[in-house]
Amino acid sequence: MRQFLACSLLCLLTLSSLAQERPNVVVVLCDDIRWNALSCAGHPHLKTPNIDRLAAEGIYFENMFCTTSLCSPSRATILSGLYAHAHGVTNNFTDYPAELDSFPRRLQEAGYQTAYIGKWHMGEKNDEPRPGFNYFVTHKGQGSYFDTEFNINGTGSRVVPGYYTTVVTDMSIEWIDKHRADNASKPFLLMIGQKAPHSFYFPEPKYEHVFDDVEVNYPHSSFKLDDKPKWITQRLSTWHGIYGPIFDWRKEFPNDKASGVVDFARMVRAYWGTILSVDDSVGRLVDHLKAAGQFDNTLFIFMGDNGLLEGEHGMVDKRTAHEASARVPMIIRYPRWTKASGPVRIKQQVLTTDVAPTILDAAGATAMTDIHGSSIKPLVSGDDSGWRTEWLYHYNYEKQFPYTPNVRSVRGDRFKYIRYPHGDGSPDRHMAELYDMQNDPAESTNLVNDPAHQSTIAEMEQRLLRAMKAVGLDPSNDTMPLDAGIGTALPDKAIR
Repeated sequence: MRQFLACSLLCLLTLSSLAQERPNVVVVLCDDIRWNALSCAGHPHLKTPNIDRLAAEGIYFENMFCTTSLCSPSRATILSGLYAHAHGVTNNFTDYPAELDSFPRRLQEAGYQTAYIGKWHMGEKNDEPRPGFNYFVTHKGQGSYFDTEFNINGTGSRVVPGYYTTVVTDMSIEWIDKHRADNASKPFLLMIGQKAPHSFYFPEPKYEHVFDDVEVNYPHSSFKLDDKPKWITQRLSTWHGIYGPIFDWRKEFPNDKASGVVDFARMVRAYWGTILSVDDSVGRLVDHLKAAGQFDNTLFIFMGDNGLLEGEHGMVDKRTAHEASARVPMIIRYPRWTKASGPVRIKQQVLTTDVAPTILDAAGATAMTDIHGSSIKPLVSGDDSGWRTEWLYHYNYEKQFPYTPNVRSVRGDRFKYIRYPHGDGSPDRHMAELYDMQNDPAESTNLVNDPAHQSTIAEMEQRLLRAMKAVGLDPSNDTMPLDAGIGTALPDKAIR
């Protein structure tokens, strides 16, 4: 009996020790947040002190990108570490495959309690719990900034009054407290899917007028399209162009008059306003973890699913391979990885495929095999040997949103090359793009027809093919829709 009690005590101590060794994981996932929409990223008007503190104490990624700039494909990539063609979620209407592996599943198998609260955005009409999570709260479709109808852990949908960002933060804090009461010996994963700052943009009342006095204009690049593919000019007056409805902030369109910038400015200011509430949310989460004595034992990740064009090249929305579309913010605070070095800034190109293996590495969970990403842990200690120097950007034309062609792009450390395949193996119908990202980070000058860069184009063609093959694609198996051209009709209201 004495031996049994001693063994039981030892087992409990071991479990307690393992719980302390394994970090909690908190992932705050924003929807459509630009890489520079934080004060720590140099934004001239947004002030995000709570997110800034994470960067000041943790790991800030200067060159973080999504591999497909579209919500559902990117979210599936974050969960799986796979490109869209491999996980199968290539549009905003396909749910995450129920049988597909994911980092939440691996953490759950490793003894973590797992929760997802907020915007799932895979499977438009499904708000039921998904595999890999012990607790699951979401809603159908996009949700609303005010009074969203949530399905709380499969108990049925009901309207939860209040502002979305505040509501999901309240739910998250309640779940943390319940976890501590019921499963204190187990580490936890909490993913929070914020709606903000996705369109249509409605800030909290207290933030509605914060930016009223800030002058906002169309970017200069909106009027420098002569060397760009014609489809970009054709997009100007569509749902995804600056002269179109701009997410209902403009009621009479198309409007290419100078006075039309007033509507554009109202849209941008509202977008910024929604981010202020996200910063409040991060502050509340951090304070709660600190009060529980769990903050330094938590891998805290703040990130976006994809970027957003804010008028660059005359475009709004995302989907394209241009920087504002493909580049996202990511900050990781995890003292165990930075206690020797202090705050770290990562300059290497990191992708959404790297999120899942990074989390599993930190948690000491079994790694997923045959994925396209890698843990960023070596970069934190300064070891970039073998790290990528080129990567594939991938997007397929959507008939529901016919404003962007098929895109296949390779981004190296210096040059970016973008092609627009027609989809049937015939020659591309659109001009390609080549940018020198070191000397022209704003992508203002397309070098594709510059005689001095023809050898660079030939090299980038080979690098594009190499990047495709690295993720299991080549011309023989790269299936995509037929590019039916830039449409002018508005998308169906139910899917905006």
